[in-house]
Amino acid sequence: MLNIIWLFFFIFAFVVSLYQWLVLGNAGIFEALLTSIISMSKVTVEIAIGLIGILSFWLGMMKIAESGGIVNKIAQAISPLFSRLMPEVPKNHPAFGSITMNLSANFLGLDNAATPLGLKAMSDLQEINPKKDTASNAQILFLVLNTSSVTLFPISVFVYRAQQGAAVATDVFLPILLATFASTLAGLVSVALFQRIKLYKGVILLYLSGAMALVAALVIYLAQLTAEQLASQSSLMGNFLIISVLISFLAIAHLKKINVYDQFIIGAKEGFEVSIKLIPYLLAMLCAIGVFRASGALDLIVDSIRNLVIYLGGDTRFVDALPTAFMKPLSGSGSRAMMIETMNAHGADSFAGRLASIMQGSTETTFYVLAVYFGSVGIRYSRHAITCGLIADVSGICAGIGVCYWFFG
Repeated sequence: MLNIIWLFFFIFAFVVSLYQWLVLGNAGIFEALLTSIISMSKVTVEIAIGLIGILSFWLGMMKIAESGGIVNKIAQAISPLFSRLMPEVPKNHPAFGSITMNLSANFLGLDNAATPLGLKAMSDLQEINPKKDTASNAQILFLVLNTSSVTLFPISVFVYRAQQGAAVATDVFLPILLATFASTLAGLVSVALFQRIKLYKGVILLYLSGAMALVAALVIYLAQLTAEQLASQSSLMGNFLIISVLISFLAIAHLKKINVYDQFIIGAKEGFEVSIKLIPYLLAMLCAIGVFRASGALDLIVDSIRNLVIYLGGDTRFVDALPTAFMKPLSGSGSRAMMIETMNAHGADSFAGRLASIMQGSTETTFYVLAVYFGSVGIRYSRHAITCGLIADVSGICAGIGVCYWFFG
């Protein structure tokens, strides 16, 4: 899929460029394409270098959280919920441990730890799957929750915003939290409808009621604030929560006699490696998208949608962020590049720049996760997994547009 998308950007950009030259008489279009490639190559290196520090620091702190047993504690707290959501999985089965650990790691933004734990969970679920080439109910639910799971700390989004000149990089914290909660809830409800899971009974209702009560209380509080206060509170709550959690990681690990400095160094080394590995992926997608925009192809698509919105009498400010939304289910690196390109073109603190950031942080990459997780255990028939995953994606995107207008509109 990613191969087709990447190739499409270049081929379609070239076709549009030929039209610009032969029909519109724009002889400088090909120079613009080359200039865009050079510019995006430079931006790629600047972004990657800027990521090294924060990624190394964050993964270092996450290593402390792992060694201090914090991820395990979160897993234990939510494991009763999954034993009810997946009734076909035997009690005390190893899959529950892997599932809760994976989702806990995602919640904390522990991407490196989340992926292997997710593959292990899928493998554990495959052991009890009666049809080895067809996704079971439990595997579908796990995958959909993975593609839409709430991430409390979207650190990478904050870093990209800071690099692109955002005045307050964390002002999108609360909008992302609300949008990703909507995505997760929609994904869970859609799977429950397909699998006839009763969400309104017992332990499931208790967990969902608690989560919804917290979000409702947050929404009620935020509804009393002005637009300026909303942005300020989002930044304050985001910054305070992140610092408080980091201090808690250090304190808990230290009380457990863990050498926090050594653990931090181990994790920080991983952060450096991750930053360097990102360069080829960022380079490929940013150059392709740069060419796509320089040729006028991206503007052609976006302007068509904008004209439709104008015809329907709607506000068009959200349209410039839609490329990130369209790319998100298909490619994580692609949507990341689209977000950066949107902020680069319109400004990090523009409505489009903020909305692209919210969309990037509100859902996961559905088709990539499906391909990796199901492919790892040989599943060929995904049943309703794609449908439910896309429902979660669309819900997260729509919620993101709504909260962006609420906070910054």
